[in-house]
Amino acid sequence: MENKQSSSPASFVDSTVVPGDVVLDLSSMTNQTIKLGGGLRQDCDAISAMKAGTLRFSKPNKYWIESSQKRYVPCVEDTILGIVVDSKADNFLIDIKGPAMGFLPVLAFEGGTRRNIPKFEVGTLLYLRVVKANFGMNPELSCTDASGKAAEFGPLKDGYMFETSTGLSRKLLSSPACPVLEALGKKLSFEIAVGLNGRVWVNAASPDTIVVVANAIMNSECLSGAQQIIMVDHLLKNIQ
Repeated sequence: MENKQSSSPASFVDSTVVPGDVVLDLSSMTNQTIKLGGGLRQDCDAISAMKAGTLRFSKPNKYWIESSQKRYVPCVEDTILGIVVDSKADNFLIDIKGPAMGFLPVLAFEGGTRRNIPKFEVGTLLYLRVVKANFGMNPELSCTDASGKAAEFGPLKDGYMFETSTGLSRKLLSSPACPVLEALGKKLSFEIAVGLNGRVWVNAASPDTIVVVANAIMNSECLSGAQQIIMVDHLLKNIQ
């Protein structure tokens, strides 16, 4: 007798999957539109895992596999931190901590025209959105949101940028707020930008504050919520 794997969309959500696992069966999800994030691929009606991790779902219709890794795999609509490594006539080459460089068209800015092309020096840190991420091609990036507005995208000046795993980056962007950021925000005033590619930028009026925030975030990955709060309290005592 053939054993059939459950195809209910909820049956694998928040569960650990490995490459080859069929996590969704589209034939049983008629009249539904879903969006696939990182770690998933479609083969006819079967949606299968391409890497080990935890299957996640966010409303209304997005599925992805969450895992902790150093190398970033680009996915459309990801918000990331990139570093300018070169500029061409039509685009900027951006290091996105992935398998290939991303490219940022010179017109991919709010109100971008040939007359007001921005100038970025090599090493400039940018907050970006991934707009295209096809296999075997360099990812295309943008400094606007889906409506063409600059929003929070663009260069990040001053501050300090450090690298984490992609798993920690997702935790920092999770809702409700990550315990370590919530604890820090109650005591300190700072700015933060988190990229899903495992890069974090922090800025504050005091260098001591930047150091404490960066250390707290880097130390939080393997701690529970309660342990993160205790760790933040301990770090804050050192600057008082």
